[in-house]
Amino acid sequence: MPRTVIVTDSTASIPPEQAEERGIVVVPLRVVIGAQVFDEGVDGATPERVAKALAEFVPVSTSRPNPAAMAEVYERLAREGAKEIISIHISGEMSGTYESAQLAAKQVNVKVTCIDSRQVGASTGYAALSAADVLDAGGTVAEAAQAARDRAGAATSLFYVDTLEYLRRGGRIGAAAAILGGALSVKPLLSIVDGKVANLEKVRTGAKALARLEDLAVEAAASQSVDIYVAHLANHDRAEQLAATLGDRLADNLEGRELWCGELGAVPGAHVGPGMVAVCVAPRLPLG
Repeated sequence: MPRTVIVTDSTASIPPEQAEERGIVVVPLRVVIGAQVFDEGVDGATPERVAKALAEFVPVSTSRPNPAAMAEVYERLAREGAKEIISIHISGEMSGTYESAQLAAKQVNVKVTCIDSRQVGASTGYAALSAADVLDAGGTVAEAAQAARDRAGAATSLFYVDTLEYLRRGGRIGAAAAILGGALSVKPLLSIVDGKVANLEKVRTGAKALARLEDLAVEAAASQSVDIYVAHLANHDRAEQLAATLGDRLADNLEGRELWCGELGAVPGAHVGPGMVAVCVAPRLPLG
């Protein structure tokens, strides 16, 4: 067990094999489908299960890990030899997970630095990976925590949804509330601004939304070295199309690194609904 351990939550979209390889501990959020409660993950609430439930009008809701569950994770890591923990989580404006981490940190006998990424999905995941990079390079806990904040702050999260109805139901529409009503019939382009969902533009078709997402992602990347994650919920073909075109247009920015493309996690998926396509552009930070 390393002296300092990175903890994040399941909304961070870090592939399980990479989390294991980097020693990042992932705490699951929960999804309630009908009367059943599942942990988010391959053995519980999967994107496919959530998309199916939403399509069949089965009630779906989500919940944070409670402080006791977070404290149990921290205590286990301390018993295994961790001297410090950096706990990096989904925006506190959209989930109570960060609050649970803060409360748990006060209950345990190991130092925990809690970070609100002010982001969702892969933008939080890249923040956690950057913190791990700093620790692996011999950096301090303070340097690793700052790297996570900087990476999350520099990331751009863009997405479109088939309808704002799911965001409205979950109370997570934030600044996008101004485009409800008539806008429910269009394809809204949204982003994450200061931890909340914000409206960018409105387009009339999914094809136009995909093309605009592509251009916005290229603009966000500019001339920077970046990592890119394309995510979707029950919209595989369009996500693959976007990933392919971005891979070509941003090949120089990627510098040979893989462009990730996969299904959105079950928890954020429950709030955006089937058909969503998202792209995260995360500029890479210099080490040292």
